[in-house]
Amino acid sequence: MSAIEQQDSHRPPSDGGMAKEEFIRVGTTLYKLVNQPRLNGGFVKKRIAWNNETLRQDYGKDYIGSVPKYDGFCTVPEHIGYRPVVGKFLNLYEPIDHRPQEGDFSHIQSLVRHIFGKQYELGMDYLQLLYLQPIQKLPILLLVSEERNTGKSTFLNFLKALFQNNVTFNTNEDFRSQFNSDWAGKLLIVVDEVLLNRREDSERLKNLSTTLSYKVEAKGKDRDEIAFFAKFVLCSNNEYLPVIIDAGETRYWVRKIDRLQSDDTDFLQKLKAEIPAFLHFLQHRQLSTEKESRMWFNPTLLHTEALQKIIRSNRNRLEIEMHELVLDIMDSVGTDTFSFCYSDILLLLVHSQVKVEKHQVRKVLQ
Repeated sequence: MSAIEQQDSHRPPSDGGMAKEEFIRVGTTLYKLVNQPRLNGGFVKKRIAWNNETLRQDYGKDYIGSVPKYDGFCTVPEHIGYRPVVGKFLNLYEPIDHRPQEGDFSHIQSLVRHIFGKQYELGMDYLQLLYLQPIQKLPILLLVSEERNTGKSTFLNFLKALFQNNVTFNTNEDFRSQFNSDWAGKLLIVVDEVLLNRREDSERLKNLSTTLSYKVEAKGKDRDEIAFFAKFVLCSNNEYLPVIIDAGETRYWVRKIDRLQSDDTDFLQKLKAEIPAFLHFLQHRQLSTEKESRMWFNPTLLHTEALQKIIRSNRNRLEIEMHELVLDIMDSVGTDTFSFCYSDILLLLVHSQVKVEKHQVRKVLQ
């Protein structure tokens, strides 16, 4: 149960439908707790700012004294031994309501094997760390494929079902917005069709993946610094330039996803039914890796051809021109090596009608 559901003292006196209304006070702000209906059924619990006068009019002047009081909010991610209240602070991290129990999870196993392929055990480690060590930094997982019906979106929806309200779906624009209070305290930030091919987007994403704290900003409120533990899972139909990744970058884990062999319209429901068994498995599974970097995994374990393809595509125009020029010379003279000095390549580029500045050539060669 959540912090909200475990509190009964803040329910108003029994009065038909009114008996279900709940209130809390955090700091000096009064909130009404409501269940907002979802489009696909069920409810999501929300806090709505309330005022003392309205509460007094509805329930009398003495009722406000019985409303539970907290000093403020905190965000402490835990899936086992979840604490709705930490000290005198209300925990904004949401509990997951799955109850682990031993059983079959063959559909989940097949999905993980499809997404991670030969890196299956690393994929299991990734999911296990999310569940058991939610504050551990993990690489940015990027799933790419130009094909349709690959299961990328199904995997994102599975993560949402697994970690529930601690997963949020973002758009590309959300990363560029100054307001981030709706996703800064989440475990997973997923993007179904990522296209962050501007340098500033890439730098922001990389910084977020490793930062320990982050400034939260909401409309009409002061900025507040919080611990940042979110991980990123991105999907794209663009195999060449979904994000800018430079050579030597170790924060990305890029997987090329193949097309599914069959199309089961009930597959997601089958995955959801197996979550309790899967969590039981994760609780008792032995990790196949040990922590070897700030993002847990040794970067060499995560290197893939899909990552290399993006790195090659991210080379700037001048580097590509120089590369093609050198290859042409090597082909024409039939040699496997080509030695040149700075002035040689600059002269060759000018003769090839490539507009270039000296400092640009120097930067590429360095």
